[in-house]
Amino acid sequence: MSLANIMSSRVVSVHMDDSLESLQTLFAETGFHHLVVVYRNQLQGIISDRDLLKATSPFANTVNERFRDRATLEKKAHQIMTRNVLTLSPSDSIVKAISLFNDNKISCIPIVDDHRCPIGMVSWRDVMRYMEARVNAKKG
Repeated sequence: MSLANIMSSRVVSVHMDDSLESLQTLFAETGFHHLVVVYRNQLQGIISDRDLLKATSPFANTVNERFRDRATLEKKAHQIMTRNVLTLSPSDSIVKAISLFNDNKISCIPIVDDHRCPIGMVSWRDVMRYMEARVNAKKG
């Protein structure tokens, strides 16, 4: 089975110079855990909600906020993104995705076309849902 069958086709992309404050808003509004960073529709990097938490001050947007706390929200996406992103194509197998998850400390894989344009995402949860459905189908 190919990744095209289990990937989410909803991908939220940001630009290299988007502020961390705007990323914070996107994470809150979409409920996603990963944003892809694109330049001219080509994947340049990926940012997880955990990356954002590490890069911003816990005092930003609170009553205890100081200038340096606020400054963390003014950083740009390219300053915190992971640049060497592991990707797969929609025709790749689920087994190939499982190998990437097992061999690397990642929780999602961007699915890209031949031009490196993001067209989907596969998380380890997507793989687990697929496996659960297979097991349940064999029981029934």
